[in-house]
Amino acid sequence: MNLETPKKFRGLVNQAHQVAENYFRPISRKYDKAEHAYPKELDLLAALLDGMNAGSPDAIGATSASKRGAAREQQEGIKNGGNLSALLGVMELCWGDVGLLLAMPRQGLGNAAIAAVANDEQLARFGGTWAAMAITEPGCGSDSAAIRTTAIKDGDHYVLNGEKIYVTSGERADAVVVWATLDKNLGRAAIKSFVVEHGTPGMTVTRLEKKLGIKASDTAAISFSDCRVPAANLLGNPEIDVQKGFAGVMETFDNTRPLVAGMAVGVAKASLDRTRELLKKVCKLDYRTPLLSVSHAEATLYRLEAEWEAARLLTLKAAWMADNKLPNSKEASIAKAKAGRVANEVTLKCVELAGALGYGEDELLEKWARDSKILDIFEGTQQIQLLIVARRLLGKSSSELK
Repeated sequence: MNLETPKKFRGLVNQAHQVAENYFRPISRKYDKAEHAYPKELDLLAALLDGMNAGSPDAIGATSASKRGAAREQQEGIKNGGNLSALLGVMELCWGDVGLLLAMPRQGLGNAAIAAVANDEQLARFGGTWAAMAITEPGCGSDSAAIRTTAIKDGDHYVLNGEKIYVTSGERADAVVVWATLDKNLGRAAIKSFVVEHGTPGMTVTRLEKKLGIKASDTAAISFSDCRVPAANLLGNPEIDVQKGFAGVMETFDNTRPLVAGMAVGVAKASLDRTRELLKKVCKLDYRTPLLSVSHAEATLYRLEAEWEAARLLTLKAAWMADNKLPNSKEASIAKAKAGRVANEVTLKCVELAGALGYGEDELLEKWARDSKILDIFEGTQQIQLLIVARRLLGKSSSELK
């Protein structure tokens, strides 16, 4: 088993690291203090990324997180594709700043959803669209199947009614991928996703949230009141398949959860790297020395590094499986659960190891600790991921194991 970064992606990884170090880090604190201000510096970077994607058979970023191209790659014997390249890029960019990555135009989780389930016509139509993702509702957080936003067919349109909260890039994005139910009586099987473009009558951004971390990224609440959306904007199959149930729309998470896990791996790596630099002033950091013979600070750092490496490898595996068109729902949840928890522990422990220096704004350690918390929450909380893993291992349905 070769655990090295594939040769064809090493240039991408190096470029992403340079962007993180020289582009994200210098403005990181600026937009942490200026919540809701749009990082205009990202426009040029997004344009450059668009240019790279235009000339590449494999897009770079959120739009490449899909199993769509896996069949072609598999026929050619290629095992490392778009999901892995997107993940490696995300890891490096979040070594720079998680909030700035989430604020990147056309790199939203909604873009990954479109890439995962849209048909060819929709892919072409929404190709240059910046799309956010709207799932969570008041009173409906971790249980995505409990969605109450409705979509009623009316001729060539669907009429949406409901409210969504905690929508990342909900105000800035060009469109929002909205999860809604076609028929509440049919439960999970009736939930579909719709691309709703900003400016559509009946769609209103009601507020922006003030948050603990990722302040460079706007987080919005959006209401839908008799919002008419073209039927052509329903992603995937419009038919309700009771046998398949919720699986169709949930396929999106198989691609996006490894990306969120990658964000956690990236910010944890940033904290470990900086803490190691600080500890070098007082510790030898000789990995050949037995743990019983080193200081508590050194032993803690070594343990955190081991946990980080485990999270990284699990995350790479989940993305690799998606590239090879292998069922990866369990592995995506394992990676998300492990990486989210590890990022929280690593960043907080690094603040502790750095002492007063880690708690002040002279260092980014305290910011990374705040930013990491959301990575264990959105795209499914720690508890939900463990529940999904248990269902897969025990062969239980969601109704059998709640």
